[in-house]
Amino acid sequence: MLLPRGAEAISPTGHYTGYVWVRHDLAPRELATAEGRLLFHALEPAMRLGRLLGQPTFEGLLVARHRMLDVLLAGAIERGEVGQVIEIAAGLSARGWRFTRRYDVTYVEADLPRMASRKRELLERLGGGPRVTTVDALADDGPDSIGALADTLDPSVGTAIVTEGLLNYFDREAVSGMWARFADVLRRFPNGAYFADVVLRPGARSPAARLGTELLQALVRGRVHLHYESELEAADALREAGFPAAELSVAGTDDPGARLVHVIDAWT
Repeated sequence: MLLPRGAEAISPTGHYTGYVWVRHDLAPRELATAEGRLLFHALEPAMRLGRLLGQPTFEGLLVARHRMLDVLLAGAIERGEVGQVIEIAAGLSARGWRFTRRYDVTYVEADLPRMASRKRELLERLGGGPRVTTVDALADDGPDSIGALADTLDPSVGTAIVTEGLLNYFDREAVSGMWARFADVLRRFPNGAYFADVVLRPGARSPAARLGTELLQALVRGRVHLHYESELEAADALREAGFPAAELSVAGTDDPGARLVHVIDAWT
């Protein structure tokens, strides 16, 4: 199966994760795709073996980080700190669909053009959902920048930016640039929150984790970057980018895969 190169190469993992979320009741079946089903069943023998051996699995990592990001975002909304959400590289996540049904929030999903178009089509099967648009997270300005998207939101309402499964596809310089743009945008609002996930370098040193990284790189036909040695180093980078309050924590402990990924809870 030939997969596209470059930025659009992230899409195959988007299809796979979308199917994983459906299987774990984190998304309606309308958001499952044939591509995701194909990838899931192709990888399932390796995942099954990993579970039998008590090793981390990509599936376990995906589910843990998704649930923890849900917890962080729900908490911010329920405390009244956030009423608008921008999810960048939302892929086939049902978070926007679930949260707009559960809360009175403005939710905007942004992704690459191909995935954004596919997501709109799938949401139509569900009778609609969050607003879906395209954003270039690497753009400093222009119509496809995060700043231009923020211009369409209410400046009097607390706002969160969410990224899931995005950071490790970019090198450290690109991540630092994204974080600086996110912080700059969020300072426009009374409250600004950033929730994300990241795999730290020590978390990928076990044989199982290295195998998972190699598998992911084969899927996206590109490099997976591991930027930071510790929670403290990553938090310092976030503060330097403009988030004075930043902390990281392990996504979970009930699954070996959950212990490989950290979630970011940062505020402007």
